[in-house]
Amino acid sequence: MATKAPTSFPTAPDANPVTSRSVAIAPADFRTIAFRVNGTAPLVMNKFSAKAREMMRAKQEAGSTAKKGKTREAKNFDECYEQARHISTQGWDGIPAASFRKALIGACRLVDFKMTLAKIALFVEADGFDADEGTPLVKIISKTGPKKLESLVRLETKVADIRIRPQWTEWGAVLRIRYDGSIFSEQDICNLVMRAGLQCGICEGRPSSESGGCGWGLFEVVKA
Repeated sequence: MATKAPTSFPTAPDANPVTSRSVAIAPADFRTIAFRVNGTAPLVMNKFSAKAREMMRAKQEAGSTAKKGKTREAKNFDECYEQARHISTQGWDGIPAASFRKALIGACRLVDFKMTLAKIALFVEADGFDADEGTPLVKIISKTGPKKLESLVRLETKVADIRIRPQWTEWGAVLRIRYDGSIFSEQDICNLVMRAGLQCGICEGRPSSESGGCGWGLFEVVKA
């Protein structure tokens, strides 16, 4: 007598059983703290000018015919000076907020803190924006204002050139730093700003630049 075939078969145990677990993600705890800083070394700015961008654009659009019959234009040093300044939409001179942020992040290596973590936990709030290119700026506080700094530099092609840049010998700023309170304490931020001003610096000729700098762009905290 024939036996009836089974209608169901046993199933093998699941090699990767699904288990439920709860995930707790804490909300972001961002805080803001302000510092008044004063320069302890000259501040030198070197904005990439709108004219230089236009000349570069025209050259690239011209392609292989760019240099044919081209005469070298005389350099207008007064224009170079003005073009190197970051002027806000309100008319005041400013420092790119990113310059301070880079100094803060760079100072993290001095205390063996992960710079990749600092990049997403530290931000410098802007006082305004560059009228020409929209760069977020921190307002420069200065009673004397900038003066023309004439420097002899050597380009990558080893050709010597004269550069005219704005320099502030007396300057300060109010830094508003937004930070993740679950990563940094208020004292951490204060110490980081002090190290950034004493050891890294901002803008042209800063000690933290690849060339070693000129000792420019250093600052100290005078009020928190």
